[in-house]
Amino acid sequence: MRRLLRLTKSSIACIVSAFIAGPDKKIGGQAVIEGVMMRSPSAWAVVVRDPEGHLHTHREVLNKNPFFGRLPFLRGTVLLWQSLKLGMKALRFSAEVALPEEEQGGSSLWFGLSAMVAVILALGLFLFLPLYITRLIGQHWQMVSTNATLFNAIDGLIRVVFFLLYVFVTGLWSEMRRIYQYHGAEHKVINAFEEGASLEVTGVKLFSRFHPRCGTSFLLVVMVASILVFSFIPHSWVFYKKFLARVGLIPLVAGISYEFIRFSSKRPFRFLALPGILLQELTTKEPEDAQIEVALASLKEVL
Repeated sequence: MRRLLRLTKSSIACIVSAFIAGPDKKIGGQAVIEGVMMRSPSAWAVVVRDPEGHLHTHREVLNKNPFFGRLPFLRGTVLLWQSLKLGMKALRFSAEVALPEEEQGGSSLWFGLSAMVAVILALGLFLFLPLYITRLIGQHWQMVSTNATLFNAIDGLIRVVFFLLYVFVTGLWSEMRRIYQYHGAEHKVINAFEEGASLEVTGVKLFSRFHPRCGTSFLLVVMVASILVFSFIPHSWVFYKKFLARVGLIPLVAGISYEFIRFSSKRPFRFLALPGILLQELTTKEPEDAQIEVALASLKEVL
């Protein structure tokens, strides 16, 4: 049960915080249990430190995305799926390496179960519950049930509040604090690489733990963009149709959000990424030198 709880916590973090890397010469990454996954356009790798302090590496070559996967708006959906898939593979590797030996029995079964629970919780927390609560509000206030714009605004506001609560609460978990430190290490290493700095721990630790293309920023944009996209769902539809339509529109929301993140990461427009940067105060922590070492090792595997 302890293993299921721990893996479920990490799986939720993986699903919600998947980093969306650019399709060109961008380097993307993701924190996992006691490690960091990095990806370039040509390869991905994950480096994890075991309980004895040794580093373990897994690396795979990436196939080039098909033509439609490089088109605006479509590429966001393709990269989201790819990032989630690679993130879950990296998380599984990290769990096998970093978790205590007594928690590793039945690895495939436990990991599959934890991933399934994480997906259900994510859909329930960010799609089902906001819609259900808004429906309950509409039953008490007719102006909410009859005004589609107001209904969707309240639904979206609840979704954003739930997301902010998720970020705050997960930061209280001891396991997640370690992952957030690795998240900070990942950002420092990527910032150093993009600035052309020397890839040494002493130099990298001086860089910011924040990054404009972070998955945290992406998810915040998703929460806001969903308000606009979901407003096109017919207000007359019954509850379950509205919920299923929201699930089906996730790819479109992801595509729009990804294009905004790419646009806001360009220097003249970085002010647009400020809300996401501020949110990273919660989802990143200052890393230890040993954690930066892990992130550097992962980056060097994909260069």
